[in-house]
Amino acid sequence: MMAKYEIKIHAGESITKAIRELPDDGEEAILHLEPGQYHEKVEILRSHLTIEGSGADQTGIIWHDRAYEILPDGKKRGTFRTATVRTDGDYITLRGLSIRNDSGPREEAGQCIALYADGDFFTCEDCNLISYQDTLFTAPLPPKEMIKDGFIGPKQFSERKPQRHIYRRDRIYGDIDFIFGGAAAWFEQCDIIAVDGRKKKDEPYVAYCTAASTPEGQRFGYVFHECRFLGKGVPDQSVFLGRPWRSYAKTVFLECSFDHHIRQEAFHDWGKADFKQNGLYAVYPEPDFSLTMQYGKVLTQGEAAEYSETAFLGSL
Repeated sequence: MMAKYEIKIHAGESITKAIRELPDDGEEAILHLEPGQYHEKVEILRSHLTIEGSGADQTGIIWHDRAYEILPDGKKRGTFRTATVRTDGDYITLRGLSIRNDSGPREEAGQCIALYADGDFFTCEDCNLISYQDTLFTAPLPPKEMIKDGFIGPKQFSERKPQRHIYRRDRIYGDIDFIFGGAAAWFEQCDIIAVDGRKKKDEPYVAYCTAASTPEGQRFGYVFHECRFLGKGVPDQSVFLGRPWRSYAKTVFLECSFDHHIRQEAFHDWGKADFKQNGLYAVYPEPDFSLTMQYGKVLTQGEAAEYSETAFLGSL
């Protein structure tokens, strides 16, 4: 589809300003980012928009908000106001750029979202998403908070709308629950890279790649197809593939490869006694290392065949 609006942005110019100046008329728009680093917090409050960089190694959006920061009202910023880039619209595409939250070690920063993706048919291709704790949030939020003001932020009281996301050939870096949320999200040929976001290294390192909060009754949660799970400077047997943020979490790994940093248990229940009857963690085929999964299963060939991108896109 041809875009009605097409704008080129140079490093030093404001992405946010360009987005705000676009008519919100439902027409397709493309912003082309020239090589360089764009130091700003970006909110995309418009549907049918593509932001295209000059390659993830050449174009970056960087900001530094952190959950532990105390704001003028005396409250912490909290997780959901930290995003470097936040989308809030349908049919948004990000392509060929890096998005980084560089707020620092997680003991000091707490949660620090790089990308907050909210909207149906969101697509992220050939991007680097870089942070430590809570790198990528795939909206919507769970129905209820577990602690007061746990969801404080722009969508705290909004309707929880089902949505589909596609991530292709991305490199996603983090350590604690660094892919989390309630979207039905398909990850195709992505690199999921565990890093050590701590300042102090004296305690044993433990990390979790995913923390899905799949809504009750939703057919798909996270599906990783032909993805590589890599470790960068982390110990062997130190990283779980996932733990459930909510009890109906669903996460499936199809034809993925796993480095030695992945623990044999693979999954954790996060103390949710009802997860085994409500949620799903599964892999196919059985990996070439020994699994001792208490909270997951190996799919049969027939069960794995039910997971296709076509079925996924038609699932909501």
